[in-house]
Amino acid sequence: MNISRGAYVYVRQSTADQLVNNPESRRRQYGLAERARSLGWKDAIVIDEDLGRSGSGISRPGFEKLLAAICEGRVGAVLAIEASRLARNGRDWHTLIEFCGLVGTLIIDEDGIYEPRHPNDRLLLGMKGTMSELELSILRARSIEALKQKARRGELFLTGRSVTSSRAGTGSRKTRTCGSARRSILYSGVSTNCRASGRCICGCAARALCSLP
Repeated sequence: MNISRGAYVYVRQSTADQLVNNPESRRRQYGLAERARSLGWKDAIVIDEDLGRSGSGISRPGFEKLLAAICEGRVGAVLAIEASRLARNGRDWHTLIEFCGLVGTLIIDEDGIYEPRHPNDRLLLGMKGTMSELELSILRARSIEALKQKARRGELFLTGRSVTSSRAGTGSRKTRTCGSARRSILYSGVSTNCRASGRCICGCAARALCSLP
């Protein structure tokens, strides 16, 4: 292992809701700095600028900072608890693998240590990225189907960047504000009548993306 270069720990959680309600994941990610030290690195550099940002393709300054450090030859190893923390789309994931392979940077997660220059490790890393991307697609499909069902029952309301659901007959209402532009309502898919009323009455709000990881 090239311990003459730095060990970089990449920390990410996708939404503000996760930051509030899932601190254990964050503790595990920060704990990777100690694993880097146990592997021989004197210190670990933590990149956590992407806390609260999705890994599915939106701008991530922390990830861009990591790629820049890799290209400059300053990174001996990248540590993350799993592939999905580094990227949720194939473009970012394979870019990371390619850059690490070119400069001899290791990728380390909770399961093992991988050398992207080696064909077997590269194959395994590619599969991890594919599985992460597939998981996101499944979660997105489930979220959209749930919105469709709410719309059919007349329990889905559109209020700016929020999706509001209401239980008929109970008077209770729950509102969730989307955590990023990607999760905002895609108004291009909402009918004119629904826009005018502020409420989905035809099921078109199935295109709304909310509650994504």
